[in-house]
Amino acid sequence: MSLSVGIVGLPNVGKSTLFNALLKKQAAYVANFPFATIEPNVGIVPVPDSRLDGLARVIKESERMAELPPKVPATVEFLDIAGLIAGAHKGEGLGNKFLAHIRETSVVCHVLRVFTDPEIIREGSSNPQSDFETVETELKLADLQTLEKQAEPKGTTSKDELARWRTVSKLKEALQKGIPAREVELDEEEQKSARSLSLLTAKPILVALNVDETDLKQGGELEERYSQELGVDRNQVVTICAKTEAELAELSLEEQKAYLQELGVGEFGLEKLIQRAYATLGLINFLTAGVKEVRAWTIQNGISAQQAAGVIHSDFEKNFIKADVVNFEIFVEVGGWQAAREQGKVRSEGKEYFIQDGEVVEFKIGAA
Repeated sequence: MSLSVGIVGLPNVGKSTLFNALLKKQAAYVANFPFATIEPNVGIVPVPDSRLDGLARVIKESERMAELPPKVPATVEFLDIAGLIAGAHKGEGLGNKFLAHIRETSVVCHVLRVFTDPEIIREGSSNPQSDFETVETELKLADLQTLEKQAEPKGTTSKDELARWRTVSKLKEALQKGIPAREVELDEEEQKSARSLSLLTAKPILVALNVDETDLKQGGELEERYSQELGVDRNQVVTICAKTEAELAELSLEEQKAYLQELGVGEFGLEKLIQRAYATLGLINFLTAGVKEVRAWTIQNGISAQQAAGVIHSDFEKNFIKADVVNFEIFVEVGGWQAAREQGKVRSEGKEYFIQDGEVVEFKIGAA
């Protein structure tokens, strides 16, 4: 499955700088005025996963290959969406484009300006909480417009139509009180109706605090503080210095790690952002390993082995027989598929088995 993250925020909070850092190149036109990014920049970013290195080494040795097999990481799609202003829900600024592009994403990542730079124009207040509320308000107002366009059922109607209208009324009441759709408790039937409405505030969110480099050491404290001020779960807030990470992207990996060590920072903010996006959506990766490639595949946590097979190819799901499964650490320790089978480390699982994160899997497929 694909994971797409929409990077949103007021103009000049560092959205395009963050996007450039993610792509490891200057792909977006970053200018010092609102609406510099007119169309959304879309970038496919590999998900860092050191397990692929281990798999590649094991396959090379166990299969007596001259070279390492290709490594294919899972990916995240990031959209750098043009800056919005108050009134976007009415189409002001680039509002219509902004709202349409958000609908295409899985997660909305709010970039908030916490850094200080008097040379960069700032739209709105100097308060990150106020900026967050401005964007959230525009999304709520846009959702209210969507709900108000829904027709109330007349006369004899189906059970599904009545459930849909009940859901519309419930969500409208919440939004009028300033409660986003994602925080409204819905039963299974109502959730189904809500999904068909494609509401913007139903999407899960992340918050990227774009800070000064000197504040990176206090990242944990800042994340705790702003999670409380914004009313957002602590695990959905990430501290990052987009400018620093964009500059680091020009260096070698060894130089990047050395610089982070000098700053007293344990890991890249960008990697944390990707990890939080995965966790927010409840995603995990399973692994496949062979002479053609070693690869990470993204699935929803809690899906069956048969459904996971369908991520590779629909025929795999249709003609599923079983899944041979081995823990990644064991796979590397024993030295590949043959050794794992000889030592009884491979489990044969049926279609109802729930694939776990980091498991190395080989699907057995019947004839079409």
